[in-house]
Amino acid sequence: MLSMINPGIAAILLLFVLQWPPGTLASRNVTLESIEIFRTHEWFHGRPTIYFRCQGENKTFLPDVKEKNNLYTFRGEESWQPLTALPERKCKRCGFYEEDKLTTDDTFDEWELCPDQFSPAPEGRYKHSKIKEFNATFFCPQCNADSGSDPVSPSSADSNKRGKSKLVIVIWCVSFVAILAMAVFLYKLWQKKKKEEQAARFLRLFEEDDDLEVELGLKNEF
Repeated sequence: MLSMINPGIAAILLLFVLQWPPGTLASRNVTLESIEIFRTHEWFHGRPTIYFRCQGENKTFLPDVKEKNNLYTFRGEESWQPLTALPERKCKRCGFYEEDKLTTDDTFDEWELCPDQFSPAPEGRYKHSKIKEFNATFFCPQCNADSGSDPVSPSSADSNKRGKSKLVIVIWCVSFVAILAMAVFLYKLWQKKKKEEQAARFLRLFEEDDDLEVELGLKNEF
């Protein structure tokens, strides 16, 4: 199958991947480390069906969470993990819910889940709770991996860019002037050397003429 792919198309795909903005392909998967619910919304105290969902996404059911006041911990490798994946510098509206087959689903809590809420890498943890509802700990080591670098505002970025542009222009001008001065110096040196060679050649011509006249007897040696 791979051998049937046009080499030109393969090269274009490879170039596309290599030029993809840094961090776009980085995994920002959010997994659930632990959760403890303090109440259920079932009228007849039956076992609840708990799920997590972000707006516009599918439900992620938590099949093990059935009892209140019981701390459930997970390894992050369960079949229903991860809960969601966060984009860079953008939040999602997410929450924990309890499924109800007769009426609308009950809400434990609904909030904005953001990358910068997680502790810096490599810890990458975020705790969220609601009184009398639940405590939960999430894990995402890549969500806040670049928190150590100070954010640069657009105005300061523009100032830095303008400063660098001016510096480049100054360096270019100085280099151009230095090259021009060197060229003028070399040209004058060449002219001086050429004049000295012409003067020396002129003197040699006079000396040769004098020697010739002496040999022909047209001029006395003394």
